[in-house]
Amino acid sequence: MPQVSLSAGVIDYQDTGGDGPVLVFGHGMPMNGKQWRKVVPLLPGYRCLLPTLPLGGHLEPMRPDADLSHRGVARLLGEFMERLDLRDCTLVLNDWGGGQFLVLEERHRVARMVLVACEAFDNFPPGPAKAAAAVCRVPGGVLLTARLMEIPALRKARRGYGGMSVRGIPDELMDEWFTPARTSRAIRRDFAKFATSAPGRGTLLDWSERLREFDGPVLVVWATEDRLMPREHGPRLAELYPRGRLVEIADASTLIPEDQPGRLAQEITAFLTETGARPQIPGE
Repeated sequence: MPQVSLSAGVIDYQDTGGDGPVLVFGHGMPMNGKQWRKVVPLLPGYRCLLPTLPLGGHLEPMRPDADLSHRGVARLLGEFMERLDLRDCTLVLNDWGGGQFLVLEERHRVARMVLVACEAFDNFPPGPAKAAAAVCRVPGGVLLTARLMEIPALRKARRGYGGMSVRGIPDELMDEWFTPARTSRAIRRDFAKFATSAPGRGTLLDWSERLREFDGPVLVVWATEDRLMPREHGPRLAELYPRGRLVEIADASTLIPEDQPGRLAQEITAFLTETGARPQIPGE
């Protein structure tokens, strides 16, 4: 897997290559690019880049002084785009919504966004995850959380990770996402820094209001059976952005890429084509 050195540390990433329009994918905590493994193959003609962000599922620890707040990780996404000289990017987010804050920075390379069942407004972290964030503030809390996720009944609990997908997250994927935090003290440090970094409600709502300044097209995709992201946040988020549009997908929870990858890929492709980012497929 290729790597790039950023101010916070070394980031692993996947790159499908090609000359098509650039899509940069974010992921949740403590996930990685495999969150999108069912969707990316359904997006031919696009260059898809999937950085493994330092949200707890990463393999390379960040520097001890790294800013791993929501805004800090959003800036890392921007730095990633700059370091690889990516231009006219489409930012695609699911679960973690802090990547939106990148467009509040003076210099960014985001031309459009696809926001898929993600944190928004003051829902940082989502309701059921607030208890986990509190545990992460306690010494040893991250290790305890990672070890508890080895217990099938807890990893499948409907008010936790089990509620993020109507089809269920494969055990091997959950193992991969939580192993770094179980085996590395430095990764647990990074995990805790991010998990406990959400600012207060007033700050979050202020940042959200400033998102109205982004004038690029935005596709908001919401799940009808989501237990983490409030149903009303979908239309509210689409209305927030001047060029926002809402699509709702049934028979899916937060991890729409897991539950409805085909439908999601269709909606993303249609949105990109309509907004000037047509796929470049050789021979067509």
